[in-house]
Amino acid sequence: MSTAVRELRMNGRRLRVAVRPGPGRPLVLCNGIGASLELLQPFVDRLDPAIPVVRFDVPGIGGSESPRLPYTFATLAHLLGRVLDELGYGEVDVLGISWGGGLAQQFAFQHPRRCRRLVLVATATGSLMVPAHPRVLSKMITPRRYRDPAYAARIAATLYGGRLRDEPRLAEEILHRHSPREPGAGYALQLLAGVGWSSLPFLPLIRQRTLILAGSDDPIIPLVNGRIMRRLLPHATLHVYPDGHLGLITRADELAPRVAEFLRAPGER
Repeated sequence: MSTAVRELRMNGRRLRVAVRPGPGRPLVLCNGIGASLELLQPFVDRLDPAIPVVRFDVPGIGGSESPRLPYTFATLAHLLGRVLDELGYGEVDVLGISWGGGLAQQFAFQHPRRCRRLVLVATATGSLMVPAHPRVLSKMITPRRYRDPAYAARIAATLYGGRLRDEPRLAEEILHRHSPREPGAGYALQLLAGVGWSSLPFLPLIRQRTLILAGSDDPIIPLVNGRIMRRLLPHATLHVYPDGHLGLITRADELAPRVAEFLRAPGER
């Protein structure tokens, strides 16, 4: 079924949402820092069409207006709950990639009865994690890669690893796919939301079945972080794929069916 893009008014501000309808439980996608909902289109295209999908631009990113005040992961998880209320959804599955993985963890902890299953992709535990090399982190401070295609290609190997080491020009296509607006102040708000936040204290309390997808060559999120999360989450499975930080997109043919299989597996949680 075709995806419908709409705008909701939340806290008096415009929030851009995309819904691929369907009869079952929806999968909510939480995107990475600076990325609009279009970034994960290749994954959605390869995901079982029987699975409804909800995507959104966080405040200040893509087609969503900037908030009046800065937000935290906790307040954003609350906002996501209100968005799902507005769309008429109760129980959902949640997938978070990179920065969005932090939001997904927070949502699962904050709304345990509403989040059935959790998929964490190329993500970690926030400020308390095994960090990337300083030369990688320095390139994460600015959203320049989203507004400068040549720069995106130039840093692709160092920042994203995996397939983009051999095909750096692919970064131009991935990062500049139909984004309605370049990230600016919204990017800074996302960085601010992560300052001091960590899921380490509450990970053992997340009881949902969790699929962790981690790249073997991810400069931003070293693989050891996925292994740590697998040990701390009570019902987690770790799958390591041979790619980098954007493997959910560059290996969508492989990973989308794996996610669908995980979501369809029997069992309530």
